[in-house]
Parts: sequence; C-alpha cells; structure tokens
Amino acid sequence: MKFRLTAVTKDGDTYNEELDVSDRFAAYRDIRARGDRVISLSEERQGRFSFSILTNAFGSVKLDEKVVVARNLAAMLEAGLTTSRALSVMERQSKNPRMKAILNSIIADVKKGNTFSGALSKFERVFSPLFVSMARAGEESGKLSESLRVVAVQMERASNLTKKVKGALIYPSIVVCAMVVIGVLMLIYVVPTLSQTFAEVHAQLPPTTTFIITASKFLTTHTWQVVLGAFILVFLFIAGLRTAPGARFVDWVLLHMPIIGGLIRETNAARTTRTLASLLSAGVDVIYSLTITRDVVGNHYFKNVLSEAEAAVTKGAPISEAFAKHPNLYPPLVAEMIAVGEETGRVAELLKETAEFYEESVERQTKDLSTIIEPFLMLVIGAAVGFFAISMIAPIYSLSNAIG
Repeated sequence: MKFRLTAVTKDGDTYNEELDVSDRFAAYRDIRARGDRVISLSEERQGRFSFSILTNAFGSVKLDEKVVVARNLAAMLEAGLTTSRALSVMERQSKNPRMKAILNSIIADVKKGNTFSGALSKFERVFSPLFVSMARAGEESGKLSESLRVVAVQMERASNLTKKVKGALIYPSIVVCAMVVIGVLMLIYVVPTLSQTFAEVHAQLPPTTTFIITASKFLTTHTWQVVLGAFILVFLFIAGLRTAPGARFVDWVLLHMPIIGGLIRETNAARTTRTLASLLSAGVDVIYSLTITRDVVGNHYFKNVLSEAEAAVTKGAPISEAFAKHPNLYPPLVAEMIAVGEETGRVAELLKETAEFYEESVERQTKDLSTIIEPFLMLVIGAAVGFFAISMIAPIYSLSNAIG
C-alpha cells in the first residue's frame, strides 16, 4: 500500500514523502524511528487517476528553474543552512508541481541519510549528468555550495548561448515561411484566373508558365491530398532526424552551410570548454569529465572528437592531442590553450578563458547574423518574384502587343 504523508523533523522542518508499506501503522513506525512526527497521512488508492500522476507524467522543469534552484541552494548552503533545510525552502518557493514533487523526493532521501547527488541521480531526465557529477564532486570536496554555483553559471551560459543562436535564426525563418505561404496562396487564387484568360485567347505559353499553371491546377484539384502529403513529409522528416543517420546528416549539413557552419563550430567550442572547465575545477576525473562533456555536446562530429580524447587520455596521451587532429571542427586555439594548460597545470583556468572568448565571439556574430543573412534572403525573394513575374506577366504583355 502507498501512503502520502507530511511530517516534521526535530529541527522543525516540514517535508512530504511517499511510503510503500504494508499498512498505515507501519508508516507511523517508520517515521517515528527517524525521530520525526507525522502531521498528516493519506492512502493513495490504486487505479485512481490523481494530480500527482499527471504532473509526473506530463510535467516539465525548465532550465531556468534548475538554474534558480542551483543558485539559491548555493547561497543558502554558504549561509550555513543544512542541505535538507535549504531544499525545504526551495520546495516551498517553487510554483511548479513537478519541481515540488522532485524536491520532496530529494528531501526524503537526504533525511534518510542518502547523499544529495545520489538523490539527484534518480531524476536523470531532469538533472543532467553534469549537474549530478558537480554535486558529487562538491560533496566529496566539502565545497557543495561552490560546485552548485559553478554548475548554475554553466547552465545559464549554455542556455544563453542556445537562445542567442535560435533568436538570430528567427527572422530568416519567418521570412522563408511567409514567402512559402504567399506562393501557395497565389497558386490557389491568382494563377487560376490568369490561366483561364490564357486558355480563352489560346495563347502560346512558355515552359515556365506552363509549369506554374500545372502546379496550380494540381494544388487546387488535390488540396487535401497535398496538405496530407505535407504533414506526412514533415512527420517523416522529424522521425528521420531522431535516427542516428538522420541526425548525423543534419549535423553534416549544418557544419557545411555558409556562415552557420562557423557559428556552430564556435558554439560547440564554447560549450565544450565551458563544461570541461566546470568539471575539472570541481575535481571531477579527467576521463569522466570528457564523457559528460560528450553527452552535453549535441553535434555527432564533436562527440566523436571527445570520444577520441577520452580514449587517448586512457592510454596516457594528453587531451590536446585529440583536439589538434581536428582543426576543421575545433578551432586550433582550443588545442593550443589545452596544451599550455597541461604544461602549466592550469587546464581548467585556461579552458574557462577559452570558453569566455568563444562565448563573446558567438554573441557578436549572432547580433550581426540577421544583417549578414538579409542580402541572401533578398536574393532568394527577388529570384522567386522575378521567376513568377516573367512566367505569368510576360505572356500578358505579349498578348497586349499582339492585340495592339
């Protein structure tokens, strides 16, 4: 039987917990054995749909919420609060039902004597391996507050980097989508009227005009089939992206795109160096740091470089060796800074400086990205408008000249 209860500790901290015991008396005995006192106890009926099931199944925790939790926990731990009490404060302040449920579970585990990092590892979909490893390193070194502050900075920088890149691509995406929508509307409403006029006067049409009229007829005659086909293609495209070959293909395309390719290289360089710097400064093992960084980096080609670095370090080779072999992915500066750090014993410090350099570079580029892409968009739009104008308007001028 499952029971949900609210209890209070000897220190006066209140917490919620879910117990799976034989009966309610066993639940009371369990809590009293800890020296705590039960305030309320209720049985969870099996087979009954509850709000907690809904939040656990569909609730989500945003990255910004995790950053706030890490920062506030670090501040409270520095102020001298115990881990369980600091977590209780965060649980009361949280307005997200999913986060409140997670914090309640972590509080219960910590009160049972489990480690904070061990409690975090039970929620691998919410707390990344980076977060868990930093917490574990902080507990082992006695600097949990410092580790939490570092991981908060790491997550915040990664989030800001992603938002800037996505924000820079919003404008061109909107322009392209608007152009497609306008083109479809013209094929449905404008072209049929013009094609009817051409048919009535038996005009000789060039191949481009015939192509547009054929596409318009097909679209107007088979509208629902076209819409359904578009949805199926989008679904298949998304499903293909989730496969390893599909994701690898997209990664390759993005790396070889003008302008975007360089931005992706510097973004991954910043993410790699920032993550490695955070983990190494917290005292995490080098090999394990490379493994976690590989999981943080999204692009498959950069993941392969980190796998090579991990294998090289296992054999006793320096980290910089693997990065130096791939100047087409990681800029040479990354390998050079790591090599200098290995020689001077300041790898984490120099990695942090490298991360800041590339983060600033990406920020500058994303600010100018819309300005850089705008001429290319104008060329594409001009070509599309010119093609339509020549194909549909030129025959009209030819007819008017013939009539005149």
